[in-house]
Amino acid sequence: MFYLDYLQHHDVSQLIEQTVRYYTQPTLLRLTTSKQVETRRAAALILGFVGTYQANHALGKRLTDDDRSVRLLAENSLKNIWPRDGSEQQRHDLYEIMRQISQQNFEEAVRRANILLEEFPLFAEARNQRAIALFALGAFQDAIEDAAIVLDLNPYHFGAAIGMGHAYWQLKNDEQAITCFQQALHINPSLETVRRHLERIQHQSNKRN
Repeated sequence: MFYLDYLQHHDVSQLIEQTVRYYTQPTLLRLTTSKQVETRRAAALILGFVGTYQANHALGKRLTDDDRSVRLLAENSLKNIWPRDGSEQQRHDLYEIMRQISQQNFEEAVRRANILLEEFPLFAEARNQRAIALFALGAFQDAIEDAAIVLDLNPYHFGAAIGMGHAYWQLKNDEQAITCFQQALHINPSLETVRRHLERIQHQSNKRN
């Protein structure tokens, strides 16, 4: 595969060009379960560049791969493919919502997300972005409700589980916060920052109780 050339030269454009010429997405999805670790690494990496949202399940399964590199590549690729659902216009609208959030225009982000979700209520990442904006506005319960729906739509969305945990923590609901962070780690055991945060809030919760 072209993965070894990429590791040597780090030429992303060449990797993408060669991949789309010789491999279909169904083939790449099958390669994520290869017995060869280098093949799994290559497939997980390349799907992040060229994969559609339909790669979500295959990449999600690799979050618990035996190989750490495969797990981390799958995590990064999932973040790349989650916004690739829906039509071209819907994806454009989502990126605009994300831009508004990056500029801390949270109310505008919620407004735009409301419009997009009215049109496409099953767009998990649009709902996740709305949850992020709602959290930033202090609407923690609304953010939790959105994040819960995200996880129903996409059970591999560890980000939504993390967001729920932080929202419950803001609401002083230690038990639910801990449950959500544990859920995030169940989905993606490589989240070491979440693991440390969970240990910290468990300790604080025990002290309060």
